[in-house]
Amino acid sequence: MHEHDIPYDVIWLDIDYTDGMRYFTWDHTKFPDPVAMQKQLAYDGHKLVTIIDPHVKHEASYHIWKEGNENGYFVKNSNDSDNYKGWCWPKESCWVDYLNPDAVKWYSEQYQFDKYPGSTKDLFIWNDMNEPIVSRMPEDTFEKSVKHHGGWEHRQVHNLYGMLNHKSTFQGMRVRESPAKRPFVLSRSFFAGSQRYGAIWTGDNTADWGHLRASIPMVLSNNLAGMHFSGADVGGFFGNPDPELLVRWYQLGIWYPFFRAHSHRYAKRREPWLFGEPYLSLIRKSVCQRYRMLPYWYTLFREASLTGMPLMRPMWMEFPADADIFAEEGVFMVGPSIMVAPAIDADLAKPVSVKFPSQENWYNMYTHEAYLAPIMRQFVVDLDQTLVFVRGGSILPIRERQRKSSAFMKHDPFTLYVYVGRDGAAAGKLYIDDGESYDYEGGGFIEREFSFATNILASRPSSRTVDSTLQSEYLDLMSDVIIESIVFVGVQDRISSATISNNSGNVRELKLDFGDRRTDSKLAIHDLSVPIDSDWSISLA
Repeated sequence: MHEHDIPYDVIWLDIDYTDGMRYFTWDHTKFPDPVAMQKQLAYDGHKLVTIIDPHVKHEASYHIWKEGNENGYFVKNSNDSDNYKGWCWPKESCWVDYLNPDAVKWYSEQYQFDKYPGSTKDLFIWNDMNEPIVSRMPEDTFEKSVKHHGGWEHRQVHNLYGMLNHKSTFQGMRVRESPAKRPFVLSRSFFAGSQRYGAIWTGDNTADWGHLRASIPMVLSNNLAGMHFSGADVGGFFGNPDPELLVRWYQLGIWYPFFRAHSHRYAKRREPWLFGEPYLSLIRKSVCQRYRMLPYWYTLFREASLTGMPLMRPMWMEFPADADIFAEEGVFMVGPSIMVAPAIDADLAKPVSVKFPSQENWYNMYTHEAYLAPIMRQFVVDLDQTLVFVRGGSILPIRERQRKSSAFMKHDPFTLYVYVGRDGAAAGKLYIDDGESYDYEGGGFIEREFSFATNILASRPSSRTVDSTLQSEYLDLMSDVIIESIVFVGVQDRISSATISNNSGNVRELKLDFGDRRTDSKLAIHDLSVPIDSDWSISLA
């Protein structure tokens, strides 16, 4: 990935990393020194995620099975006389009973560093097969009469099982360090409340255009149901995508809240460089765009955690007065500001129809071409193009530096893109914290509100900002982080000068870069260099 200049954050390990499908172990032939491997990944800001499923290999010498069996921590058969036994990846298996508080405590403790040999603070978890899946059964799960702690039959708690597995993992990961750090736990099964414990995805899809299209309403539905951190396997899990499908999936997948590429062990390898050019460059371009937009994504996640607002939104959610878009499933919003109209058909010549709603300006994110809504347009989208539009009246925070991983971006400068609305105004937010601790709960964060009106752009702290020791410590940590540039898109007035002033009364003249105003209506300021936490205003004249 580094050789081909593609940033990434995580390497994922499926079941084959284990010693014979025994979770919390390693196959030391394949991974002779997992700690050294994680240190090498962490050097470049990368993390490792290992899969741990809720079934436990039925083997007397396996310490997890031995402890669970001796203490009665497994689900019981229908007459409650013995452990329920079924078939899964390790062959004969037992399943942890997450309705048993003692079993939950024991299971969560397995994530401690001393109990999970080879794990480090840079290792996180993926819970799969937790519906739960039981092979060779008519419905691929427990019989309905299987017994859980408290006498509950499985028919009564089936939908809870995956969420309780997810929760138990989250609890264990959270307390493995002191002070506690935020865990990352991905789960395939989920229920109401799962959003508190981590990410989810849509499961085993297939590398075809139909599954590419279906992923959009699936992820939208999850977001509407409160499962915000969700996505689909980019490229499809089963099968082998052709280069055009893979490129289109990356172009769409960077707009899922949860973005990862994943495939079956017997699928052909599909690292982007194996497809050659132009596909490698097109995939790299999409991934880099995801990283540019991380400040906007993180701000949306913050808002979702406080208000429950979806990150990926159906069009009708933002524009409830426009009945023409109520049935739209192929075009969607990311937050309130970005409209994505992905090309999701194998026929590259087939035009993509886009309805620009509301009495507002819309701007192509990449060319800055303006569209005056309401209007319907059709676009023929070449493979090197994507249709992403920004709603007039929005201010987007972006980081332009390309790094190896998001960890290396934490002290990079920001650029603000101001997309002027039809009324000449715009507004936006930026939220940042350390991304790891719980200090944000005590004020350890920066949240800025940006406003543009009457040709004045201002930065002010949000009303959620609190004066605390943790806030002071975080401000000191981020004292070197600046806003280095501002790009105005859609300014109609003839601007000839700009000045910036702060609360101390200091005024400084800024240099304007008009670019090619004939084609992009863009005005840029590149020498700003103001601290991210400072109050200021810029006047255009």
